Amino acid sequence: LLFLSETGGKDRRSGLILTIPLCLEQTSMDELSVTLDYLLSIPSEKCKARGFTVIVDGRKSQWNVVKTVVLMLQNVVPAEVSLVCVVKPDEFWDKKVTHFCFWKEKDRLGFEVILVSANKLTRYIEPCQLTEDFGGTLTYDHMDWLNKRLVFEKFTKESTSLLDELALINNGSDKGTQQERERSIDLNFLPSVDPETVLQTGHELLSELQQRRFNGSDGGVSWSPMDDELLAQPQVMKLLDSLREQYTRYQEVCRQRSKRTQLEEIQQKVMQVVNWLEGPGSEQLRTQWGIGDSIRASQALQQKHEEIESQHSEWFAVYVELNQQIAALLNAGDEEDLVELKALQQQLSDVCYRQASQLEFRQNLLQAALEFHSVAQDLSQQLDGLLGMLCVDVAPADGASIQQTLKLLEEKLKSVDLGLQGLREKGQSLLDQISNQASWAYGKDVTIENKENVDHIQGVMEDMQLRKQRCEDMVDVRRLKMLQMVQLFKCEEDAAQAVEWLSELLDALLKTHIRLGDDAQETRVLLEKHRKFVDVAQSTYDYGRQLLQATVVLCQSLRCTSRSSGDTLPRLNRVWKQFTVTSEERVHRLETAVAFHSTAEKILQECPDQPEAFHEMDQFDEIEAVGKSLLDRLTVPVVYPDGSEQYFGSPSDMASAAEHIREKMKLVSLKKQQLRQPEATTPES
Repeated sequence: LLFLSETGGKDRRSGLILTIPLCLEQTSMDELSVTLDYLLSIPSEKCKARGFTVIVDGRKSQWNVVKTVVLMLQNVVPAEVSLVCVVKPDEFWDKKVTHFCFWKEKDRLGFEVILVSANKLTRYIEPCQLTEDFGGTLTYDHMDWLNKRLVFEKFTKESTSLLDELALINNGSDKGTQQERERSIDLNFLPSVDPETVLQTGHELLSELQQRRFNGSDGGVSWSPMDDELLAQPQVMKLLDSLREQYTRYQEVCRQRSKRTQLEEIQQKVMQVVNWLEGPGSEQLRTQWGIGDSIRASQALQQKHEEIESQHSEWFAVYVELNQQIAALLNAGDEEDLVELKALQQQLSDVCYRQASQLEFRQNLLQAALEFHSVAQDLSQQLDGLLGMLCVDVAPADGASIQQTLKLLEEKLKSVDLGLQGLREKGQSLLDQISNQASWAYGKDVTIENKENVDHIQGVMEDMQLRKQRCEDMVDVRRLKMLQMVQLFKCEEDAAQAVEWLSELLDALLKTHIRLGDDAQETRVLLEKHRKFVDVAQSTYDYGRQLLQATVVLCQSLRCTSRSSGDTLPRLNRVWKQFTVTSEERVHRLETAVAFHSTAEKILQECPDQPEAFHEMDQFDEIEAVGKSLLDRLTVPVVYPDGSEQYFGSPSDMASAAEHIREKMKLVSLKKQQLRQPEATTPES
C-alpha cells in the first residue's frame, strides 16, 4: 500500500485507474503481487467489469523493472486490465528494445501497453481524473486514504469477529434446556473485544465518510463518488446494523444472566443465613437454659447471651440487606421469578423472626432471673439485718428509747413483708416464663432443665419464707419483752412519782396543816379533813407499793435487775414512816385540842348561879393541864425513826396557835376566879 493506490479517478470507459509508482530501490514482486490482490478486492464486481487502466510510473525506475511489473499484471489481473500506460522518463530507455518487447508480447498479455510521457497522459485520461503527479487536477491524499482504509479494515475485522462471537453467545442462550444455556454462556460469555468500542469506531468511521461525501474534504474539493465503493460505506452501515442487533440480543442475554446470577447469589446467601440460624445459632440457644443461682451467675449468663446476640446481629444485618435486594427484584416485576423470590423472602423472614423471638425471649428470661435474684439478695440482707438486731440484747435507757426501737423493729418487719411479697411476684413471673420455654424447644426435652430452674426458684422462695417466719417469731418474743420493759419503766416511773407525791403530802402536812382550830367544832372539822388527807396518802403509798411489786414481777420475767426500783422502795417506806409519824402527831394535837376546846367551852358556858359548878373545880385543873400539854407539844418537833426532826409550820405559826390557846386558858382561869369568889364570901357571912 505504500507504492500502489486507487486514486478514485476513472478512464474514458469509466474504469478505475490503478497507479503503480516505481522507484530506484529494488521492488519486491511478491509484495507488489499481494498489494495488487488487495487493491483489486476492494471494488465491487460491477466496477471490475468495466476494467482497469493501470498507470505504471517508471520515471524513477529501470526498464527491466517496468517490464517485470507489466508481465506480472498479466498473471495477476489479466481479465480486469484493459490498458497499461507506462510513464517513461525524460531520458528514455532504448526505443528499439522497449518497442520490440511490448509489441512481441501484445497478444500474449491480453491488454494494450503504451509508453507515454507524463505530459501526454491526458490523451488517454481526462485531466480531472489524474492527480497532480501526472499533470491532472484530481485531489488525492494517499496517506489519508490509507489511514481510513486501515480503520475500515480494523473495524471490518473486529466487527466480523465480534458478530461471530455474539451470534455464538446469543444462539447458545436460545438452546432448549436451562443447563445447556448456562453451559454455553459460561464458555462464551465475554467477547474478545468491547462491543461498545467497536460500535463507536464504526459510527465514527461512518460519520467521517458521510461528512466527506456531503460536505467535501478538508481542502474544500468534493469527495469522489467512487469513495462509496472504495471505502465501502454501505458495508460499514450493514455491519453496524448487524452489530446493533446482535449487541441488543447480547445485552438481553447479559441481563438475564446477571439476573439469574443475582438470584442464585441471593438464594445462596439466604441458605447461608437460614442454615446458620437453624444450625449453629439454634444450637447456641439450645445449650443456654439455666437462669443462674445468684446475681453474679445471672449476669454471666447475660454476658454470654450478649455474645450470642452479637453473632446473630451479623446475620440479621445480612438478612436486612437480602430483604432489600429481594424487594428490589420484586419491584422489577419479572413474573417468572416472583414465586421463587417470594418463597425465599418468606423462608428467610420466618427463620429470622423466629430466631429473633427466641433471642428476645431468652433475654427477657435472664432479665427476670436477674431481677428475682436481686430481690432475693435484698430480702436476704434485710432478714440478716433484722436477725442481727434481734440477736443483740436490749439495754435501753428509758421507755422512749424502747418505743423507738420497737418502732424500728416493726418497720423492718414490714419491709421484710413487702420484700417477700415482691419476691413471690418476681418468682411467679419467672416461673410463668419458664413454663413457656417448651414452645420453642425444637423438640428438645427441656423437662430436666426446667425442673432444675423451677426447683431453684421455689427453693429460694421457701427458704426466704422460713427465714421470715423465724424472724417473725423472734420479733413476737422481742416485742413482748420490749412491751414488758416499757411497762417496767412505766411502773418504776409511776412508783417514783408516788414517792414524790407522798413527799409532797408530807411537806404539805408539815407546812400547811398547822392550825388547831378556834373552837371544838372547827378542830373536829380539821380532824376530819386530816383523816381524809391521811386516806389520800395511804392510797398513794399503796399505789406505789403495788407498782414496786409489779416491777419485781416484771424484773423476774425479764430476768433483769431494775436500775431504779432498788432505792425506790426504801424511799417510799421512809417517806411513808415520816408521814405516819407526822400524821399521828397531828392527830394527837388535834384530839388534844378538841378535848381542850370542849372542856373550856363547857366551863365558859356554865352559869355561876348553878350550884353544881362548885363541885367541878377539878375540871379547871384538868383543862389547865391539857392546855399546858398542848402548848408543850407545839414547841416540840416531830422526831422521825431515823432520828431526824421536823417542826410543823414556822415559829410564828406555832406562836400564833399557842397564843390562841393561852388566851382561852386565861378565860378559863378568869372563870375559875369568878367561881371561887362566891365560895369565899359565904363563910364570912
